[in-house]
Amino acid sequence: MGHTLGPNEKTLTESGAIQVATLIGGLDARVRIIAAVCFGVVVVGLSSLPALLAALIVSLGLLAASGLRLRPTLKRMAMMDSFIIFMLVLLPFTMPGDAMFSVWGFPVSWQGFWRAVEIALTANAVILALMTLVGTLEPVTLGHALHKLRVPETLVHLLMFTIRYIEVLREESLRLRAAMKVRGFRPATNFHTYRSFGYLVGMMLVRAVERSERILGAMKCRGFSGRIYLLQEFALSGADRRFAVLLSALVFMLICLELQCR
Repeated sequence: MGHTLGPNEKTLTESGAIQVATLIGGLDARVRIIAAVCFGVVVVGLSSLPALLAALIVSLGLLAASGLRLRPTLKRMAMMDSFIIFMLVLLPFTMPGDAMFSVWGFPVSWQGFWRAVEIALTANAVILALMTLVGTLEPVTLGHALHKLRVPETLVHLLMFTIRYIEVLREESLRLRAAMKVRGFRPATNFHTYRSFGYLVGMMLVRAVERSERILGAMKCRGFSGRIYLLQEFALSGADRRFAVLLSALVFMLICLELQCR
């Protein structure tokens, strides 16, 4: 049966790493996954700034309860924001509406500015909640929890193998890049560079297929039959129920605040 860890209590994860329990870390993995999905769906449906700010505050509260270090987490958030920063900057220029000011003859609309703020708040609130609720789960625990939630076994296997071997593929690509540099390759904007990177991608695919065949053979030798055998039993505790009730109340408050601000 599952065991709820107390604050600062240490245990071993399924991968053998030392884990210090926190308010979020001691919760049932299934509860955390469902909470993240429900919270994300509700936040994506919000449009008023007060409701989105409240959702971001809830996500920051989850961050504080998860025990994650603030600076590395904010760095990861900044990396996510870098993917949408260009869209947010261009949105006030491309969305029609009342002009705030003009830059080189291009009007900046208030409607586009507030839409950019809305998208930024939504993205940060959802991603931060996912990082604290799901991102702190061990990959094996995540896979077992998804299986318990009736997610198809094939998808669970794909997820677990991707998490396990994405770092292996990255190291393989680094070795190939190092071999190219030793042979005098220097990237530039020309056809030779494009062709070389094409060969690199092709070699990565070939080696990935060869490695997958070796892994499948090794797994079959160890009795792999395509089924997931759980190493632990999940059981809801009082802390899980209290967290579910609290988060449900917060989500309900967000919906009420959204309806009130419309």
